Amino acid sequence: MKVPKLTENRLETQRLILIPYNLELCHNLIKNNFDDVFQMGLKKGIGWPDEDVIETLPRIINNLSKVEAPTGFESWMIIKKETSEIIGDLGFKGFNYEKQSVDIGYGIIKEERGKGFAEEAVREMIRWAFSIEMVQEITAQCLFENSASINLLQKFCFAEIHKETAMVYWSLSKNNYIALS
Repeated sequence: MKVPKLTENRLETQRLILIPYNLELCHNLIKNNFDDVFQMGLKKGIGWPDEDVIETLPRIINNLSKVEAPTGFESWMIIKKETSEIIGDLGFKGFNYEKQSVDIGYGIIKEERGKGFAEEAVREMIRWAFSIEMVQEITAQCLFENSASINLLQKFCFAEIHKETAMVYWSLSKNNYIALS
């Protein structure tokens, strides 16, 4: 079974719009070219793209290069509806066919943290991922000292599966998600 091409070009929550990255946009962002962003009617949030986004772009490009078109199991921009500002990103590191799982990651620019945006975006990504029949598990990992991420993952009932060096690894099964919904 092959992961289908993404049919949505955006997901929306009460305060956010989530738009998937594409190869051209990522290549331009690496060159510090924001024309695509502005043509989409978006603005750069204060401090976006931050160091984490710049560091992640090559991995996003690598993941997008493995598929014919975005599948949704790559990365998405997080945009505030109210201002059209990009304030972070979230998404997956591709689809693991063997385990029928995806590994989620997320980040919000420093200026917008603590306002519930990560929780709102992650909630929508979990909902979207589990709406795809082939996804049976969402995994995550975070640093021991990242109490904000730990609290967020626990809020969504991710189970801690193990610890290694400085990282904590988490899992949320579709069955547990459905039971909680």
